[in-house]
Amino acid sequence: MTSRVSYAPQDVQKMCKQAERDHESKKLVFLMERVKRQIAERSNSGVKSETGKRSVAVNSDSGSVRPPIRSVPLER
Repeated sequence: MTSRVSYAPQDVQKMCKQAERDHESKKLVFLMERVKRQIAERSNSGVKSETGKRSVAVNSDSGSVRPPIRSVPLER
């Protein structure tokens, strides 16, 4: 038989708040990376369009794997 650890209610609340903060941090990092990619793509397409070539806008987000919105089980 396995021994179960029971946490005090305050500890559970702290753990839930920490999980929420971690989740928000991950979402922020994901958004920052996406913005950086978009800026790089725009600057690259801007350079191509200046040389006379017509660039085709490609939405890279449609093919990328996005994390689920509600990935943390302790989230409200």
